[in-house]
Amino acid sequence: MESTAASKPKSEYLVPRISQFKIALCQLLVTTDKDTNLNCARNMLEEAADKGAKLLILPEMWVCPYSHEYYAKCAEELDKEESSQAFSMLSKVASSRKITIVGGSIPVRKNCKIYNTCCVFGPDGKLRAKHSKLHLFDYYEPGASFKESDSFTAGDTPTIVDTDVGRIGIGICHDIRFPELAMLYRAKGADLIIYPGAFNMSTGKMLWELETKARAIDNQVFVAVCSPCRDSAGSYTIWGHSMIVGPSGETKGRAEHEENIVIAEIDYAENQLQRELFPMLNQHKEDLYKLLDTE
Repeated sequence: MESTAASKPKSEYLVPRISQFKIALCQLLVTTDKDTNLNCARNMLEEAADKGAKLLILPEMWVCPYSHEYYAKCAEELDKEESSQAFSMLSKVASSRKITIVGGSIPVRKNCKIYNTCCVFGPDGKLRAKHSKLHLFDYYEPGASFKESDSFTAGDTPTIVDTDVGRIGIGICHDIRFPELAMLYRAKGADLIIYPGAFNMSTGKMLWELETKARAIDNQVFVAVCSPCRDSAGSYTIWGHSMIVGPSGETKGRAEHEENIVIAEIDYAENQLQRELFPMLNQHKEDLYKLLDTE
């Protein structure tokens, strides 16, 4: 599935339209009933908007449990927007509340394949970008293996989108484990990188916070990760702990594992401050290594 990406030169977006605002991470409880999940997500988005959040984020796989048996029956076809329940709900809430929504991820069907896809909506309710998960989570552990590739097809395009709250790079869950993607987003002028995710108990305990802070510190950008809560339905037990981290590695806001809305303040001036304190781009040894951009 194609991901959409902004095509304008990054130099046009060095200063975002809004540099200070509230961000909300909606760590919701996912049930086996899609309508219940849609209503829960709508209520959390509206509550967060009422509290002043301008950028709202949902978790990975919030319309259904993170389990193979639900993906196909809950999948939506974005080419048929009028029958896409999640697409329609997110668009309407974004428009009615004049907010930007990074809609977590949902299973999306296209050409007989299913993709793990994130949709981004602007305050006018229009779709600004969609990102299909690039790196599928195939995890091998005795008694606890999980192969996302058994159900999903991987995306093939990085996604960076210009919004009223800055230039945002999008990844989904396992995408965070690949630092090259975040490096590419930084090179393209991202102010913030967002990863809806659903780490399990093992990888969550070991890597969730570590990877989030590493991507923020290495690239001197804000990084947000948003997860379902732990008590969500399905055989896959989720770590939770949605969080927003600043460019210095400082935690700006964090949930535990229960259902919750995390609201934090974003100030992109912190990105620039870190880049002045530690001018890492000037210190790169590009004669030794180089990040290639194929676009």
